Amino acid sequence: MAYHSGYGAHGSKHRARAAPDPPPLFDDTSGGYSSQPGGYPAPGADVAFNVNHLIGDPMANMAMTYGSSIASHGKDMVHKELHRFVSVNKLKYFFAVDTAYVAKKLGLLVFPYTHQNWEVQYSRDVPLPPRQDLNAPDLYIPTMAFITYVLLAGMALGIQKRFSPEVLGLCASTALVWVVMEVLALLLGVYLATVRSDLSTFHLLAYSGYKYVGMILSVLTGLLFGSDGYYVALAWTSSALMYFILQLSPLFQVRSLRTAALGPDSMGVPAPRQHLQLYLTLGAAAFQPLMIYWLTFHLVR
Repeated sequence: MAYHSGYGAHGSKHRARAAPDPPPLFDDTSGGYSSQPGGYPAPGADVAFNVNHLIGDPMANMAMTYGSSIASHGKDMVHKELHRFVSVNKLKYFFAVDTAYVAKKLGLLVFPYTHQNWEVQYSRDVPLPPRQDLNAPDLYIPTMAFITYVLLAGMALGIQKRFSPEVLGLCASTALVWVVMEVLALLLGVYLATVRSDLSTFHLLAYSGYKYVGMILSVLTGLLFGSDGYYVALAWTSSALMYFILQLSPLFQVRSLRTAALGPDSMGVPAPRQHLQLYLTLGAAAFQPLMIYWLTFHLVR
């Protein structure tokens, strides 16, 4: 019994003795943080510390200021180069449309034969924006018509089990490239014919882009009524577009060109040059049906 008692006393002393804490491996640097239980810093404490450190660091402030000045200078250079090649104010003019104008202009493109007044309206020698003048050219309808044409082409190819991203991309790029080539050819013709007018590249893009409306109607009619309906719609839209261009465009006003071509010195332009302008006019108008057919016949079977 004595031995048992002594053993228990010895074991109690051994268990009561605490082992010394091991020395820390790293110095405690968390004194600047408000700690949570477990020794972890409070949420957001390190972020606040870094932000305060950056704000208080003069070198960081200088770097931020210098970076902002470089970004502002780069933005000014981009705007300067953009205004150098593209006039943003002129571009805004061609997109100044509303719903009523778009509806009326689409009707005019499809059925232009009953329209009477084809003169572009001016206010203090400045042409009125499209939403105030139905005869004014715009780029909104050509842009939306081009996008609709690409979507319609994808649907037509899908119906015919011929759809693929490569084919659709080729169709869209072909339609865009042909319009660009047409505009470049018109600019060259205007230069060679020395036409004196206020036509710009935007005007030519607008008049060339109106063909997408006829292309959409032709393809849609072909999908609904077959090839016969396609050729009927192609003939109608082509003739309507030719009539529209010949009546409206400042370059394509056949009536004024014919009047000018009657006399050798009328309007201050020699007769051979007037005939060249007339041929350019008729050639540009006659090219529209060929373009519509070339860009749409493969979508209807």
